[in-house]
Amino acid sequence: MSKKSLAILIVVLAILIDQISKIYVKTHFTLGEEVVVFHDWFKIRFTENNGMAWGFEFGGEVGKLFLTLFRIVAVTGIVYWLWQTIKKKIHTGVIIAISLILAGAIGNIIDSVFYGVIFNSSHGQVASLFAENPYGKMFYGKVVDMLYFPIYEGESFTFFNAIFNGADSWITIGVALLFIYNKQAFPKEE
Repeated sequence: MSKKSLAILIVVLAILIDQISKIYVKTHFTLGEEVVVFHDWFKIRFTENNGMAWGFEFGGEVGKLFLTLFRIVAVTGIVYWLWQTIKKKIHTGVIIAISLILAGAIGNIIDSVFYGVIFNSSHGQVASLFAENPYGKMFYGKVVDMLYFPIYEGESFTFFNAIFNGADSWITIGVALLFIYNKQAFPKEE
């Protein structure tokens, strides 16, 4: 398989896994609903946010639009980086890393751009796909998160309380691979 074909395969599969899982959770869970998958340290807990880590928000609607547009510009840069990496025949590990980062970025962009106009609200109800009365507008959708690994939950403290999604996972794995393949990804000029 060529490096270009591998990159396309990774991006398409990763986006599909991310979107299928998000759409499933959004159309089968109410906001805040939780299911224990494995003991108490792996749960599916449906949350939504405006697209930043830990639900951080800035600047209201203008900030949300800025974040979405910034992501689109960043994806353009990542596509160019991936294309250059393939063209220069850099190590396959680097191509896999960049492909995962690209897929994760696109996955969260899809939520931000389209979810507000294709889903109705998840507050107190299961959302409908292609709803007659969507909850938002184009570029103002909320990102669906559901993967929750509370390794320790006490009365006043939870170790690892982040709730994330497949797209976030792809980005994290991609960045970790870039650290592993640092010398191949960022070779020193001689």
